[in-house]
Amino acid sequence: MLAQFNADCEPLTSPPTTQSRILELVIFNLVGCIPHPLGTLLRKLIYPLTLAHVGQKLSISQGVELLGARAMEFGNNVQILRDTRLEIKNLNSFIYLGNGVCLDRGVDIRTAGSDCWIEIGDSSYLGPYVCMAGPGHIKIGKNCLIASHSGVYANNHRDYGLSREGIEIEDNCWIGSGVRILDGVTIGRGSVIGAGSVVTKNIPRDSIAVGVPAKVIKRSKNGAA
Repeated sequence: MLAQFNADCEPLTSPPTTQSRILELVIFNLVGCIPHPLGTLLRKLIYPLTLAHVGQKLSISQGVELLGARAMEFGNNVQILRDTRLEIKNLNSFIYLGNGVCLDRGVDIRTAGSDCWIEIGDSSYLGPYVCMAGPGHIKIGKNCLIASHSGVYANNHRDYGLSREGIEIEDNCWIGSGVRILDGVTIGRGSVIGAGSVVTKNIPRDSIAVGVPAKVIKRSKNGAA
């Protein structure tokens, strides 16, 4: 269902050891609590040592936790604001943040299972306290905005058990505050989801959808028939 993921990021292929977890916690507890401007400078120098790859001009605020960081890749000009948590603790999983991505305060991203890939495209913004979790793959396109307190959950309870079909939000989408996006959904390019909606089915491109469950109320001329 999902488009191809970034091929450069190496997934976590061996389980994190107790020693590596302790080292990460020591680094983040010692450096993560130091306020700006000294703390910002130290995090810019030290955090990249724990990551698989990081571009230029990384900015990490106070209280950020990166657990399983050796399977995380960040592009250029990435901003991660305070009290954000990114966590990988299972095999064959990774988190990729493209160029110019901004994670606002309190964002929580977890792979929550093995073989889980989470990718956020260039120039996308996740608002305060957005939650995102596998174990299904999650792909956020370029130039997307996901407003505060929204949840993207690539898992769901079905008659046959727990699903992990994955979620894709294509380029240039705008997700309103408090939206819930459930497993198996694709939101088409250029679509808008109204605040408080629950998205349970695919949304065509260039659509406006609202409600519980979300239904399309308007299509642009560029949208599919």
